[in-house]
Amino acid sequence: MMQKAGVRPAPEPILEIENLSISFFTRAGESPAVVDFSCKVMPGEAMGIVGESGCGKSTVALGIMRDLAKGGRIVGGHIRFKGRDMADMSEAELRQLRGNEIAMIYQEPMASLNPAMKIGRQLMEVPLVHENVSRKEAWDRSLEIVRAVRLPDAERIMRAYPHQLSGGQQQRIVIAMALLSKPSLLLLDEPTTALDVTVEAGIVELVKEIGKQYGTSMLFVSHNLGLILETCDSITVMYSGEAVETGRVRDVFEHMRHPYTQGLFRSIPLPGADKNMRPLVAIPGQLPLPHERPGGCNFGPRCRHFMAGRCDAADISMSLVKGDEDHRSRCVRLDEIDWTGTFDETVTGREPVTPGKPMLKVDELTKYYLVDTNAVAGQAGTRTVKANEALSFEAREAETVAIVGESGCGKSTLAKVLLGLETTSEGTVELDGAEIQDKPVEARDTRTVAAIQMVFQNPFDTLNPSHSVGAQIMRSLEKFKVGRTVADRRNRMLELLDLVKLPRAFASRMPRQLSGGQKQRIGVARAFAGNAKVVVADEPVSALDVSVQAAVTELLMDIQRKNRTTMLFISHDLSVVRYLADRVLVMYLGHIVEQGTTEQIFAPPYHPYTEALLSAIPIADTSVRKKQIVLEGDVPSAMNPPSGCPFQTRCLYKHLVPDNRCEREVPPLKDLGGGHGSLCWLEEDNLKKMEPVIQVQEE
Repeated sequence: MMQKAGVRPAPEPILEIENLSISFFTRAGESPAVVDFSCKVMPGEAMGIVGESGCGKSTVALGIMRDLAKGGRIVGGHIRFKGRDMADMSEAELRQLRGNEIAMIYQEPMASLNPAMKIGRQLMEVPLVHENVSRKEAWDRSLEIVRAVRLPDAERIMRAYPHQLSGGQQQRIVIAMALLSKPSLLLLDEPTTALDVTVEAGIVELVKEIGKQYGTSMLFVSHNLGLILETCDSITVMYSGEAVETGRVRDVFEHMRHPYTQGLFRSIPLPGADKNMRPLVAIPGQLPLPHERPGGCNFGPRCRHFMAGRCDAADISMSLVKGDEDHRSRCVRLDEIDWTGTFDETVTGREPVTPGKPMLKVDELTKYYLVDTNAVAGQAGTRTVKANEALSFEAREAETVAIVGESGCGKSTLAKVLLGLETTSEGTVELDGAEIQDKPVEARDTRTVAAIQMVFQNPFDTLNPSHSVGAQIMRSLEKFKVGRTVADRRNRMLELLDLVKLPRAFASRMPRQLSGGQKQRIGVARAFAGNAKVVVADEPVSALDVSVQAAVTELLMDIQRKNRTTMLFISHDLSVVRYLADRVLVMYLGHIVEQGTTEQIFAPPYHPYTEALLSAIPIADTSVRKKQIVLEGDVPSAMNPPSGCPFQTRCLYKHLVPDNRCEREVPPLKDLGGGHGSLCWLEEDNLKKMEPVIQVQEE
C-alpha cells in the first residue's frame, strides 16, 4: 500500500512486548512469574514499570536481556526490538545486542563493578569488546563519559578502585558504563534504591538529561511512584505478573482506572495525608503466590469492588479507557465503578494525641571514636571520628520525633547510645528522669532495658530462623521478666499478636512462613513486649512494599496511641516523616542542623541543608510543584570534617555570609521562635526571602 502524500508514517517502537509469559521451572513444577504482559517503548520515551515486590517487574527486564536465572524460560508472547523478534536472534546476535544496543543498570552498583579492577579499565572494556577500537580511543571515550555523568576530577576517578568511591559515584560509573556504547534502550532496575535522597535527586536529574542528550529510550523499573512521575513519560502498573493499567503518566496519576493503582496511591503519604484526619489506607491481604493465583482477576481477593460471578468468571484482558487511546486497564468493571468517588472517600479521622511529660532528654550528647590509622591510612597513630557533636533535644510521652539525614550523619550512632550499645563521650541522656548515658546495656537493669527498645530496618535479619514466632516473643517476655509462669507469658504473647493484628495461629509458624510485613509486625511485638516507654524505630518501613508500609506505619501509630509510647523515628523518607512526625531533627555530619515542629521544618525559613532534602523528595502528585535544588559533591568524612559549619562545603548560600565565617566558625543554634532552631550563619533578611520548596497548586 502506498503512503499518502504529506502523511508521515507512525514511528516504530524501540521495544514492543506482546503477551509475554515467563515461568520458572523447579522440581515442584512450573511457577508462572509473568503472564500476558504487554507494553511499548517509543523512540526517546521513558516507560516506568511499578508494582509490589514479586509482581514480575525485574523479571520482565531480565527477560528482555535474556538473562533469566537457571530454570527461567519465556513460555509465550514476543519481545520485539526495533521491529525484530528477539526469539529469532542467534546467541551471537544477542551477545552483540547486550551492552551495545541494550544496556542495563542494576539496583546495587557494586554488583556491576569488579572490585579488583580500576574504574578506567572496566569502562574501557565496553568499546574494546563491542567496537574493537584502540586502547587510546577507549581511554579517551571513557574519560569523556565520566565527565558527562558529572563526576569531579575524572582522571582520578578513572585510576580509582570501586571501593574508593561513594555509593552515588559508583552508580554514576555504572550509568557511564551503560552509556558508553550509546545504546538505543536503557533498562534501569531500581537504580536509586540504595542511595541517599540528595544523591538520588542528582542521579534522577542525570537520567533525565541523558534521555534528552542521547535520545535514549528507557524502561525504568521502580516501586517509587514519585520517582516515576519525575522521570517517565508513560507508566505500566504490574500486579501478580500482569500489567493491570498502562498509559501516559499524567493520565494514570490523575485518572486512575484500576483498583490496585488506587490502592497504591492510598498507601503512600502524599502532601494532603494526615495521620489523624486522613490516615493511610493499606491494601488488605497479600500478593498471591504464582501457583495460587485466583480465577479471573488476580486482584479480586483484595479488591473492594469485587463482584462474585463477574470478576472471577474468566480471564480479563486489557480494555481501552474511554476518551484516551493510550490508557488501558485490566478491570471487567471499568465502566461501572465511580472512579472519582472511590479515591476521595473520607476515612474516619482520629483525635490528635496530647503529648505528656518529657520522657527522653538529651543534652550536649557527643560521641567520638578513636580509630587506628594503621588500618585505614597505612601510617601510625590514631584519628578521631566525630559521629555525634553536642546533640540536644527532648522527646515527650506519646510524641513522635523524627530524625532525618543522609547516611553517615550520625542517626544510627545516636540510636546505639540510647540503647546502651555505646556510651557517650560527653553529655547526658535522661530516660524518664534517670541518667543512662554512661550505662552500657549489660550494666542496665531489666526495667531500663525494657523501657527503651528498637524496631530494626530489616525484618528478615531480626528473627531466629530456627525458632517459632511465639517462642521468640516469649523469650523477650522472659528476658523482661514479664509473667510469673510459662502460661502467663504465653497469654501475654497471644495478646501481643492481637496487638500487632496477626492471627494467634501465627505463634506456631516459623519465620520462613511469614511475609516481610508480617516479620516486621513480630519485630514490633517484641519491641513492645516489656511495655516500652521509648521505641527507637530505625527505618522500620524502608524495606517493605508501599501497601505493607502503610499497614506497619498505621500499626505503630495505633500502638503508640494505646500505650502513649514515645517514638524516635529514624528515616530518610521525608514523605513518611511529614505524615507521622510531631517534631523533626535534621542531622548532617554529626550535628543537628535544624529542629522544630513538622510544620516549621516543612515551611520556610529553612536551614540550607533542609531545603535541599525537601527538594529531593519524589512526590507522586501532579498538583505539586517543587523548587529544584541538586547538591554538588558528597558528604565529607566524619574522620576529616570541614572547618566551620559542617554543611559549608555543599551550601548554596555561604557566599551571602561575610568574612568567610561559614568556613571558620561553627554557627550557634539560631532561635527562630516557637522551639524552631537552625545551626546557620544566615541573617534574618536572607531567611525571610526563602520560598516554599513544596507547593500544592489549587485546581
